Amino acid sequence: MTPILPRRDAADVAPPGRLAVDTDTLTGAGRIVDAVLAGGDAAVRRWAESLGDLEPGAPLVIDRDACDQALAALPDGDRALLTRARDRIAAFARAQRDVLGDLDAPVDAGRAGHDLAPVSAAGCYAPGGRHPLPSSVLMTAVTARVAGVAQVIVASPRPTAVTLAAAALADADAVLAVGGAQAIAGLVRGVAGLPPCDAVVGPGNRWVTAAKQLVAGRVRIDMLAGPSELLVIADATADPALVAADLLAQAEHDPDAAPWLVTWDAPLVAAVDRALAAQLADLPTADTARAAMVNGGAVLVDGPEAAAAVSDRVAPEHLEIATGRPRDVLALCRHYGAAFLGHASAEVMGDYGAGPNHTLPTGGTARWSGGLWVGTFLRARTWLELDAAAPAYASLLADTARFARLEGLEAHARASDRRGDSNPA
Repeated sequence: MTPILPRRDAADVAPPGRLAVDTDTLTGAGRIVDAVLAGGDAAVRRWAESLGDLEPGAPLVIDRDACDQALAALPDGDRALLTRARDRIAAFARAQRDVLGDLDAPVDAGRAGHDLAPVSAAGCYAPGGRHPLPSSVLMTAVTARVAGVAQVIVASPRPTAVTLAAAALADADAVLAVGGAQAIAGLVRGVAGLPPCDAVVGPGNRWVTAAKQLVAGRVRIDMLAGPSELLVIADATADPALVAADLLAQAEHDPDAAPWLVTWDAPLVAAVDRALAAQLADLPTADTARAAMVNGGAVLVDGPEAAAAVSDRVAPEHLEIATGRPRDVLALCRHYGAAFLGHASAEVMGDYGAGPNHTLPTGGTARWSGGLWVGTFLRARTWLELDAAAPAYASLLADTARFARLEGLEAHARASDRRGDSNPA
């Protein structure tokens, strides 16, 4: 019988080579972005209505009062659930913020430093579509607020009551009720009375990703997100049923998702495949999950070092280490978006607010980037204050002038020389 999780040789596992978005999508998104940046409210409405985000004549923006009403109308259990998730996300973000600080340090002839300041306005995208993700509202908007962002706008197409309630709990100012490239461009431009955003973050489909790529440089973006990825490094101590369940949890996101199992225990591979077959039998999203399996695979290796080498080539969004000594294995790994250590640390707990953010790099970009965090919304503004009476000041002036002439920039050199001419020291 053909295995559900294809068998792969370690030597054949290559780094992801796909572009974040294809050329056709980038071109189509470009037309929408250009139209919205030029046309504002009317263009957003035209695209949102034509693409089914918005009923004709419906408001573009849902204000905070309506979000608060949605929160109040939620069943008590759902409201308490969202509140607990919000509080965990905020606590972790505050802990991150607390390790960051302003700087004031001595330099030759004076002092220099930086102060950390939030952007003024942030746009936080949350997918609607088949599976609306209020969790993404909390992950993005709560983190922005903890960073100190003054105005936080959520964008989501056809927002559900739970999405609006999550926006209220996250202390968002309003919800832009459209999606896709038109939402991203609307957040950048500022539409329907909303402020132009300095940062635009959050996961979305290929149209959202294409639009974020196009506006990068006008605003800060967090990343260009692609299909979800999970790589599980497991040994003989792993429960095959739990490994299968975790792989399916990522595979059900999208037919393009990539689930991987890497192990040095041969019997585990067959046991996980049997568990996959059993769990797929009554899984409502089985068609999607089964299609995603072909994008990953099961890789049998010689030991932890070889497993880490395979993982580093994939540079997975999520790395789960289901071994007896997970920290020892983690120490061998270099490239991943978020790690989940030990049999109790299911990746899905990260998805739903255990603490760390679930907005993570995909497509191999974990080799050079990390996930969304409070630092995404902060700027380090440096300053320099020199003392002309300091002993090192004359030497610094001379070095500055000489370096400027080395680069052929005489006006730079003279700006330094003039300070030396007027310096009484």
